[in-house]
Amino acid sequence: MTTVGRQFPALDRTIVMLWRAIARRFPVLGIRDFRLLLADRLLAPAAFAFSLVGVSFAVLDLTGSTADLSYVLAAQIAPSLVFTLISGVVADRIPPQKVIVAANVMMAVGEGTLGILVLTGQAGLWNMILLETLTGVGMAVFWPASQALLPRIVPDELLQQANAVSRLAMNLAQMGGAAVAGVVVAAVGPGWALSICGVGLVGTVPLLLAIRVVGHERVGVQGAGMLGELRDGWSAFISHTWLWAIVAQFCVILMAWYGSFQVLGPAVAKAHLGGPAAWGAIASAEALGLVLGGLLSLRFTPRRPMLFVVCIGGTMAVSPLSLAMQWPLSVLCLAAVFLGVTMEMMIVQWSVALVRNVPADKLARVSAYDAFGSVMAMPLGALLAGPIAAQIGLSATQYGAAVLIVAVSALTLLSRDVRTMRSPTVSGMAGRPSTPATSSPQ
Repeated sequence: MTTVGRQFPALDRTIVMLWRAIARRFPVLGIRDFRLLLADRLLAPAAFAFSLVGVSFAVLDLTGSTADLSYVLAAQIAPSLVFTLISGVVADRIPPQKVIVAANVMMAVGEGTLGILVLTGQAGLWNMILLETLTGVGMAVFWPASQALLPRIVPDELLQQANAVSRLAMNLAQMGGAAVAGVVVAAVGPGWALSICGVGLVGTVPLLLAIRVVGHERVGVQGAGMLGELRDGWSAFISHTWLWAIVAQFCVILMAWYGSFQVLGPAVAKAHLGGPAAWGAIASAEALGLVLGGLLSLRFTPRRPMLFVVCIGGTMAVSPLSLAMQWPLSVLCLAAVFLGVTMEMMIVQWSVALVRNVPADKLARVSAYDAFGSVMAMPLGALLAGPIAAQIGLSATQYGAAVLIVAVSALTLLSRDVRTMRSPTVSGMAGRPSTPATSSPQ
């Protein structure tokens, strides 16, 4: 019993009873390793939210150039083109939490060092690009390992609950982090925000190392080497039409969205909305939407999940459209909440579909191809957004991005597998398949 409990036994009993009630409602919380992962997924997103606000305004304060901001953010995304696939192979070989530790340390060094350089007045465009490249390597390494870790901690019957609860924690942390980050950048500058990011990411290391998941015993691929395992993962990836078609859709969507919203958005905020505090408010509103979407995802399961995913992808056109039309900040925040709700519900359905249709020992590699395909054009979007906006204007660039997002989403609906794939019946959810499940209607 804690010191507080000894002094206030009634309070202690109330806390125990409350925890037991929560654990009965969410049995996944009874799993030790899941609780450790949940703590990591509170701390890491809260810390990284300081980077999401700090990097953009550090560049804009230094150079005032949207083109320079394009180069820095492209450097953050470009490593995904190489290291995502490598991470997928490694995370299928060794405990994925160790891969995540390496990723978080790289991001901590990149953002923390940049924060120190900004605070000391030593930051320049080239060292910003180099340090954001290191951060980008960490981001690329993180994603496949993160996807592979959760289904190895919880049983299949708790998978949707675990996805929804863990993402709910992440989004609550991001919402709070983004709101505080906007205030910190506005009050004391982006250098402090970046330094806080670095310290917070280092704090996740003990949590991850305490997780007890071990590596997979691999069958049939010993001695195949890196290329052989990548080919094995590629075969699993292309065996599902719905999978590669939607990844191709989001390749185009994220290229357009990243350039028009993430790169050009801070410039719009600085010119028309009041600066970093406004951009932090928009990020927090989106995170609030993600939280609400996570709550809805605890019970919501669409009958045709891939049709739902494609349609929600098309709604991402609202992001550049709202900036192009220069909506008031309050309306922008409402739009961000709406997008957060729909995107979170979509991400949960996508994550669950991957786990239920891909063998566990190939999940990290298939997730790597998913991440690689989805983000492979984002550096191009980042590189083109600033120069195009300089030539034709911010609004025209953002209108064009919105049209592109809607058009590619409509084309993806031509796939019959996307339109007809159904969620498994309750009775069919008992176990994770050892071989890929069919994507045809059941």
